[in-house]
Amino acid sequence: MNTIEFEQGAFTVDADVVAAVLGIEPALVQPLMRDGKITSVCERGVDKDAGRYRLTFVHANLAAHLVVDEEGHVIEQSTHDVGAGRGSTPGPKRKPVV
Repeated sequence: MNTIEFEQGAFTVDADVVAAVLGIEPALVQPLMRDGKITSVCERGVDKDAGRYRLTFVHANLAAHLVVDEEGHVIEQSTHDVGAGRGSTPGPKRKPVV
């Protein structure tokens, strides 16, 4: 089940979704999160982006962004390298939403 749910002001993201955007096995998601090796941030859109949220997951040198609505539908997805050369990292690599 690949789901993103928004309830009582908080998102729940299925481990399969996180694994897919980070390119890892789903079984690794929870242990890596517990160890602080996968971190996440949720940002709420304002003004013209009201009703949208950007969920960011970071693991190793990869940051994956999912822009979703309050129903958990993915509107946009991107990834980019956040490696050692942060000042010279390439821009986001856009992936089509399925």
